[in-house]
Amino acid sequence: MGSVPSIKDVLGELKKESYIPLLSKLIGEAEFVQNNPPDLIPEEDKIVNHVLDVLNPFSIDNGGSLIIKQVNYADKRGNLIIEYPGTVSGKVISFVGSHMDVVPANRDTWEFDPFSLSIDGDKLRGRGTTDCLGHVTLLTELLKKIAETKLKLKSSVVVIFIASEENNLIPGIGVEQLYADGYFNHLKGGPLYWVDAADSQPCIGTGGSIPWSIKTTGKLFHSGMPNKAINALELAMDALKPIQLNFYEDFPADSRESDYGFETPSTMKPTQWSYPGGGLNQIPGESTIAGDVRLTPFYEVKDVVAKIQAYADDINANVEDLESRGPVSKYTLPEEGIRGRIDVTFGEPISGIACDVHSLGFQILSNATMEVIGYVKPFSITGSLPLVRELQNEGYDVQTIGYGLTDTYHADNEYCNFSDMANGYKVFASIISQLEEVC
Repeated sequence: MGSVPSIKDVLGELKKESYIPLLSKLIGEAEFVQNNPPDLIPEEDKIVNHVLDVLNPFSIDNGGSLIIKQVNYADKRGNLIIEYPGTVSGKVISFVGSHMDVVPANRDTWEFDPFSLSIDGDKLRGRGTTDCLGHVTLLTELLKKIAETKLKLKSSVVVIFIASEENNLIPGIGVEQLYADGYFNHLKGGPLYWVDAADSQPCIGTGGSIPWSIKTTGKLFHSGMPNKAINALELAMDALKPIQLNFYEDFPADSRESDYGFETPSTMKPTQWSYPGGGLNQIPGESTIAGDVRLTPFYEVKDVVAKIQAYADDINANVEDLESRGPVSKYTLPEEGIRGRIDVTFGEPISGIACDVHSLGFQILSNATMEVIGYVKPFSITGSLPLVRELQNEGYDVQTIGYGLTDTYHADNEYCNFSDMANGYKVFASIISQLEEVC
């Protein structure tokens, strides 16, 4: 009698003739899942429908084994939960976080059409190939193969594709709401792999993200009489500098950052500046400067928010002492009882994660990576992922991984390599196989 084929043998390799056509369909929808409200509202159902076309033939409703649930919190904006049931109650492995929206792309600045898959040797080119439609396709192919071969697994395999990851200006649509509604409750029984990273190595640390906006209010006046104005643009520049200096003093590099391989410490920087408009000969009375904090996971986002608010309060209380830029650049008009002021607001923060590198989930991922890639070199970035810290705090064994390319994340001319995605398929097959051997 021949030996029983292993799980890895049964799952085999990622089939290019199957992967490429599905990815082509998803990239063809990328234009309609760009996420930048209010101008661009994605319709993730366009991606959901293509995934369902592949997986529905294997659903329990059609005599198969996949339990498929679509969850929409807004019209045309679905999340998708797929489960291949195992034989042991409570034993589970999950692949979560691959999202069905993308960041915007401008055709005029790309060397090829961002909304149509093109192939250049090993390169698969188009918006979403790395982040994150390439991973949606990869996991869909994995589920299809598991269902086709009717693998008998002790562990349930759960995949969750999510909506609204790239922009959270419209809350209550994506993964946070799924978690709040209990869709993650049964995933504690095994490792949870967040599949939205890059470079085929364990990403053991991510950053927190705190969007901030500082509105400065002065007094609009003729530029020929600056002594009667409070220049909101100058106030923004002079207020932001001490805020940043205080931030870097209060949140310096942490010694653990080098252990985790972070390339940068926590940062606070402006990325946008706006004002209401007006003539060149008008000193503006209002402006808004905005940006973000990227925070290594060894600090708490709530502490940063409180500190920045305190910096702003101190500036408002002592605005006359703020360093200015010339003999008539000033931020009070005592004779008129007018004081310049700043008002800081914050967007929805995300907390970073330092993954547990002593956990079962990391050990299995590390073994699989060594087996397939040939080496293990974990890294950390101050890019941000939603929900991961909250899940870790609740006892989930969260690990992050991905098979796109960091250099093309959110960039023009985005691409991934088919060979990397094929390796990812093998890593996932090895993870499933290893977990079967754990009692």
